[in-house]
Amino acid sequence: MPTQHAKILLSSALLASSAVASSAYAVGITQSIEDALNFYHYGNKGAVKLDLNYRWENVDQDRGGTPNPRTANANTARLRAGLLSPTLFGFQGYAEYEGNLAMQEDFNSTRNNNGTYSIIADPEKSELNQLWISYNGIPDTVIKGGRQRIKFDDDRFIGNVGWRQMETTFDAVLLTHQNQQIFGLTINAGFIGNVQTITATTENIDAPILNVNYKMGDYGNVIGYGYWLDYRESENFQKSSQTYGIRAICCTKLGDSIKITDNFGLLYTAEWSNQRDYGHGPTKYEANRYNFMGGLQAYNVSLQGAVEQLNGGGANTTFDTPLGTNHAFQGWADIFLITPNDGIRDVFGTMIVSLDRGNLILTGMYHDFMDDTGKKEYGKEWDFMAVKKFGKHYTLLAKYAYYNADTGLSTAINTDTQKIWLQGNINF
Repeated sequence: MPTQHAKILLSSALLASSAVASSAYAVGITQSIEDALNFYHYGNKGAVKLDLNYRWENVDQDRGGTPNPRTANANTARLRAGLLSPTLFGFQGYAEYEGNLAMQEDFNSTRNNNGTYSIIADPEKSELNQLWISYNGIPDTVIKGGRQRIKFDDDRFIGNVGWRQMETTFDAVLLTHQNQQIFGLTINAGFIGNVQTITATTENIDAPILNVNYKMGDYGNVIGYGYWLDYRESENFQKSSQTYGIRAICCTKLGDSIKITDNFGLLYTAEWSNQRDYGHGPTKYEANRYNFMGGLQAYNVSLQGAVEQLNGGGANTTFDTPLGTNHAFQGWADIFLITPNDGIRDVFGTMIVSLDRGNLILTGMYHDFMDDTGKKEYGKEWDFMAVKKFGKHYTLLAKYAYYNADTGLSTAINTDTQKIWLQGNINF
């Protein structure tokens, strides 16, 4: 186990690397590293990929009179190292290792037998994160097979849970077709056979997936999707489901909007999804999801008001997204990673400020949580984040979440929770 001095040295090195990255000297060093990591074969580019992410995370929880978990502190450093081959005769391959070092054990990683602490789901594990081969010899089409990262739309249904140190990847075959004859049409169709989770466990699944995205010029995108998840292990049968939905959105990138003037623009999201039992699911049910957002982009500020509702009708009859990046939704305190039995309605507002030509992003959010009827209050949450980029390769992040629970609720959601994160990242 590394000493306290080692922890300090590692975090200091990351911070120092980021802090000097904008100087002319550091730019020269960065370019030399880029040149050393990229290589060519008959003009085709390959690369060595590196991603080092240090994070301190603190979780403090109060269950209001019941035995409380001990305050958790995690100092972790995750390394991803990959090798991307050049493209030869339409084929390209990639292999990537991922390992997470826990420099102290004062937290419940779900795999370290420290159940008296609050959960920070970043276990000290290593694994083969990606191993895939792709083929692009068919016009406008890429076919990729093997263990891979898959991210659709906003990651609500299919995502890599990229916030955690060990990401989710999929043993899958995925076909992506971008139709040049029909402007802006992208079709993703595939099949997932296994899920490599954020805690370095493997879940077996039979899951055909389909996502069709059409760009409507300057007015956004309309997306239709279907996901059929059939888990093959009895402990996961209840997560099986089939989901269909349609989504219209503008816009997917910070700063994009439907222009009113040069400095003002509109943002919107309108989405409906329907979910039912499927495959090995033990309980027949049907639940809907609604997701609406309206916003204004003015100069370097984005203001948004939104509501997302996932319906619930009791145990095992709720609208769930087991393959989604759920940390990004319904509050960063992660109280609602699994939908409560009575469903959830999240009414929230977001302010995003872009400074320093987009190199500094400030975000603030406020959430009001209740059941899907709006009659039972769950709690409120405040979220704040600052992200500072130093060139293409270095990032610092500070993030805060505070969930204030209403009283008289079940233990799972009747827990005041404060989370603090400090993070440094180097990516090539």
